[in-house]
Amino acid sequence: MSGNQSDSPARFARDLQDRLLQSEKDGFPAWSEPEFGAWASRLFSIQSAGNPAYAAWCRAGGIDGRSIPDWRAIPAVPTEAFKSLDLTTLEPAARTACFHSSGTTGQTPSRHHHSAESLRLYAASLAPWFRFHLIDGLARGGVPAANPPLFVGLVPLPAEAPHSSLAHMLGEVTARYGASDSLFVGKIGADGGWELDVDGAVRALAAAEGAGRATLVAGTAFGFVHLVDGLASRRVRVRLPSGSRAMETGGYKGRSRTMPKPELHAAIREALGIPDAALATEYGMSELGSQAYDRVATPGDGARAEAPRRLRFPPWCRVRVVSPETGNQVAFGELGTVRVLDLANVWSVAAVQTGDVARRWPDGFDLIGRASDVE
Repeated sequence: MSGNQSDSPARFARDLQDRLLQSEKDGFPAWSEPEFGAWASRLFSIQSAGNPAYAAWCRAGGIDGRSIPDWRAIPAVPTEAFKSLDLTTLEPAARTACFHSSGTTGQTPSRHHHSAESLRLYAASLAPWFRFHLIDGLARGGVPAANPPLFVGLVPLPAEAPHSSLAHMLGEVTARYGASDSLFVGKIGADGGWELDVDGAVRALAAAEGAGRATLVAGTAFGFVHLVDGLASRRVRVRLPSGSRAMETGGYKGRSRTMPKPELHAAIREALGIPDAALATEYGMSELGSQAYDRVATPGDGARAEAPRRLRFPPWCRVRVVSPETGNQVAFGELGTVRVLDLANVWSVAAVQTGDVARRWPDGFDLIGRASDVE
């Protein structure tokens, strides 16, 4: 890693991509505190100098951006600030994409600007961590690498949802790891919200079952509720072949009935005929460049997985579960809000304070819900 007075987001991103490749090659070992701290300090210097809105935020907190004692002292910006502030180092002419936070219709969304360069880094961050959790175990299901799985995305096509980081992410991993006839069965409704082409999903899953094709089904919680209900109403029972798995990312946004997570996961397993070990939860947001997963999905043997589910980000992120009152990290087993320092957020803000409540554990965290819903 290198950094000097002529440092820039582009140079940092090139160096980071090299480091991500090495991390993947090594099997994603944890980065040491000194190494992560050096990367974080370097990025903070870049962002506090080149991101006017963030610089003002830091000054308001008494931080001048020239030096910090520790990466934990880097000021975190709440996700709510992305709704009103232009938190980017990108000039308007360089902005080729903008991801919005999801929410109920009519709400003001967060805005995370991207360029062609930042989207390349976004892909370099999301793809290997996804592959590690949802693709690598396919070999243990008897599915050769030369025969990639069918991806069925319960979201709209990326081109139909250009402001969705989830649709973009699933488009990236489908292109890299999915079969050429993979498909998206989500659609945009009349009110602008997402809906599911249930008939299209049922046809795709039934065809995959009949052909014995390993399949990866990915979508939001409400997308899976629509799928589960659609299969039930049509009296269709799917049993996907060994090597199949599902990726669920939470969120209902008023688009369906809500279900407790254990109940939802049980319904997904029953609807698709997959074991618990083959189901992973993803945690991500438009304001971040990296994602967390709670499990390495494997074909399993039909039994429930023994290990507890813990969300974990890749080693180029650090997560703290902090007290809303003090800002200090809570003890293991206690509740706090999730704060992420994501080195892949090069052109925006690396340190992001979410509104999500979690319980901290030595091996990760459990997501409880939104702070507004947890009292």
